[in-house]
Amino acid sequence: MYQWRKFEFFEEKYGGKSSIPEDVTAGKIECCSSGRGKVVIGCDDGTVSLLDRGLKFNFSFQSHSSSVLFLQHLKQRNFLVTVGEDEQISPQQSAMCLKVFDLDKMQSEGTSAITPDCIGILRIFTNQFPEANITSFLVLEEAPPILLIAIGLDNGCIYCIKGDIARERITRFKLQVDNVSDKSHSSITGLGFKVDGQALQLFAVTPDSVSMFSLHNQPPRRQTLDQIGCNFNGVTMSDRSELILGRPEAVYFYEVDGRGPCWAFEGEKKFVGWFRGYLLCVIADQRTGKDTFNVYDLKNRLIAHSLVVKEVSHMLCEWGNIILIMTDKSTLCIGEKDMESKLDMLFKKNLYTVAINLVQSQQADAAATAEVLRKYGDHLYSKQDYDEAMAQYISTIGHLEPSYVIQKFLDAQRIHNLTNYLEKLHEKGLASKDHTTLLLNCYTKLKDVEKLNVFIKSEDGAGEHKFDVETAIRVCRAANYHEHAMYVAKKAGRHELYLKILLEDLGRYEEALQYISSLEPSQAGVTVKEYGKILIEHKPVKTIEILMRLCTEDGESTRSGSSSSAYLTMLPSPVDFLNIFIHHPPSLMDFLEKYTDRVKDSPAQVEIHNTLLELYLSNDLNFPSISQASNGVDHTIKARSGSLVIPKAESKLKPSAARNDTFKERDCMERREKGLRLLESAWPSDLEQPLYDVDLAIILCEMNAFKEGLLYLYEKMKLYKEVIACYMQSQDHEGLIACCKRLGDSGKGGDPSLWVDLLNYFGELGEDCSKEVKDVLTYIERDDILPPIIVLQTLSRNPCLTLSVIKDYIARKLEQESKLIEEDRRAIEKYQEDTLTMRKEIQDLRTNARIFQLSKCTACTFTLDLPAVHFMCMHSFHQRCLGDNEKECPECAPEYRSVLETKRSLEQNSKDQVRFFQQVKSSKDGFSVIAEYFGKGIISKTSNGSTGTGRSGGTSSSSGF
Repeated sequence: MYQWRKFEFFEEKYGGKSSIPEDVTAGKIECCSSGRGKVVIGCDDGTVSLLDRGLKFNFSFQSHSSSVLFLQHLKQRNFLVTVGEDEQISPQQSAMCLKVFDLDKMQSEGTSAITPDCIGILRIFTNQFPEANITSFLVLEEAPPILLIAIGLDNGCIYCIKGDIARERITRFKLQVDNVSDKSHSSITGLGFKVDGQALQLFAVTPDSVSMFSLHNQPPRRQTLDQIGCNFNGVTMSDRSELILGRPEAVYFYEVDGRGPCWAFEGEKKFVGWFRGYLLCVIADQRTGKDTFNVYDLKNRLIAHSLVVKEVSHMLCEWGNIILIMTDKSTLCIGEKDMESKLDMLFKKNLYTVAINLVQSQQADAAATAEVLRKYGDHLYSKQDYDEAMAQYISTIGHLEPSYVIQKFLDAQRIHNLTNYLEKLHEKGLASKDHTTLLLNCYTKLKDVEKLNVFIKSEDGAGEHKFDVETAIRVCRAANYHEHAMYVAKKAGRHELYLKILLEDLGRYEEALQYISSLEPSQAGVTVKEYGKILIEHKPVKTIEILMRLCTEDGESTRSGSSSSAYLTMLPSPVDFLNIFIHHPPSLMDFLEKYTDRVKDSPAQVEIHNTLLELYLSNDLNFPSISQASNGVDHTIKARSGSLVIPKAESKLKPSAARNDTFKERDCMERREKGLRLLESAWPSDLEQPLYDVDLAIILCEMNAFKEGLLYLYEKMKLYKEVIACYMQSQDHEGLIACCKRLGDSGKGGDPSLWVDLLNYFGELGEDCSKEVKDVLTYIERDDILPPIIVLQTLSRNPCLTLSVIKDYIARKLEQESKLIEEDRRAIEKYQEDTLTMRKEIQDLRTNARIFQLSKCTACTFTLDLPAVHFMCMHSFHQRCLGDNEKECPECAPEYRSVLETKRSLEQNSKDQVRFFQQVKSSKDGFSVIAEYFGKGIISKTSNGSTGTGRSGGTSSSSGF
């Protein structure tokens, strides 16, 4: 193994001048152990010393009276197990005993001595287990508090003690290796436990054999693994529970099934150990007579450290260091350098392969491995070994920034290496959009269509592409690889990109329409919204057919003309596609007409009707020039009635301006007819509001001077004054009067005030309108709408009207007023006579006496006798017939009460101002209402004072008259 390279991956700690503390040097060191941050040393005087980090003395105690032969510091529990000689109590009992100390429990002995608590003492040799020399000792910690202790003897026997020693619940059994005649070759030189799940094996080594006992079997089964062994201190266990034997010719490894690999390290192995994956050997060099301590890295086949040492008495590992205790009680502590220091050492020697193997064998993190690979790649790149350098860079993918590698290989001569790197980057799913662009550009530069096909059509396990779809499509389009771009778009379900290539790059409109038809309705709707403008421009008829299928689905429910609202709300609305018709209003009108013919109760019918009204009432739809049809584009324009069709022009000559104007006029007339029909049909009589925006409809009619539509809307909204304003604005006197006849008839619910507005209009007209005024006066007179004085004042403002126009009207009104005056005069005379009669009667009651001559009671008609009651109204009653009511006449009281109630209600009405003003406003003659209130004394400030009993007052008499 001299060809193995040597490195200094370890360094001496504490300056190489450490030694066992003086407190321990009293006796000879017999044994030592490590664990739980302590080093434990047993001496031949029976003392046990514990050392802290840096080999600093902690404390010591007397464990045995004579000598400590073996000890082991347990890992799981802070227990120390020792084997040593104590005082012999009797000749029959051996002085050799085993003790267990609990280092967590201390007890004082004397003034200053501190001793751990000894929780168990056990005699090793008994009658069943004869005494022999102990050559090896090993403790295995099972489930607490169970210990398994193996004690090897010089006679080839192994005494095993298992159980809880503190409670003396133990089991003893004995194991025997092969019997040999030479007892000197049967000593147990080493022991080792291997735990594999429930299986438990014990390796036993003698100078001439290696055996294994399966302790999980009862009785334990022995198996001989080899016929060679080793001497003392040449046995150890690896961290994978492999048995390691150090012989002069080699170092052997053993598994449960026999000998494993061996390493031919020549020289006598005085000590063999294992530390963090390294093999430790103290080898005696026969040529120089000196001992060498070597640390072997078996995975990387190198010597991590080599050092000439003095004679070693013990070797152990603790605190991350290797500790060698010499026979002169000096020590040597060796620690491993950090990974960075080791790598720097290798980089300086350009040993990159060794560095890579080192980081991989020591399971360094991936970032550290990638850094080593990067430096190796940089080294190869500097030597212009580009292929091998790229192999290293590829191994760094996922940790090294790709741009670091890419910028090194941008030269056209190294495009193949760059392509290889980018391909690996995509395979691992770590490529960005820029990487995809660069790789596709490499393919196109190399014109490697085969690789381009493989890259484009490759998929990962989930059926998805390993690259950015949009970037691949963009690069393929830029390089005129349209078919590849279309494949990627279609495979990735990017329908909008697929159609963009078909329409913008290839101009294959028929294929685009077929592709849209094959999509799901939701996907087709999205694509039509994005590319509908191009399709409408070149293929309007077929595009409208697709839109009809999207918006109606051609289902049975829509064919019947009465689609359910729930079903229609799930379909796209035509309103969503209005923007694609922005430059083609005829096609939009055709689409909406077809939709409204098929679907009668669309959720968006208000918006659809609004759009149709705007199209119908527009003065100019900006029809495309017929010359554009020579390009093979379908410009057929269909109205809902099918009356107007502009065929494809076969001649290249433009139509004359007059013919074009005729087309426009005819189209405008037809559209306005449709608009009026839509205004009427979309506002059924049973609906309070129409199926369109009324305000928008009025604005459209006003903007486009559509008088018929305005008249219909105003009349439907009962805005009669706006209706006649339209006629006034157009000076249509005949229509104006006809409108007032229809809308101003109060008998039919009309507004009579329209005649007043009409009269004001003719009064301010400033031209001769005698005939129209006479017609207006006829209706004003018939319904008594205005007083004559108002009529005269209104018409006097028109200088073109003569007196002859109103002569007959004034004569009739004067005659009518005369008759009313005469009737009022006769009524006044009658009221005056009645008033005079009533005043005389009141005066007579106040001044003259009354003679009561009735002989019978008015109530019971019997002869009147005393006591009797006589009233001023000339009614007489027995007092018994009146009962308790003696103050008013039972016969006259109802009439009197009705009069009082009438007066009271009138007084109450005088306080109801709202009712009073409503009567004044609704009356043809408001003055008559006010006069009536004054006549009834309702709003008079005077009062009649207290009203006496008058005619209903009465006197009582106890004697007759």
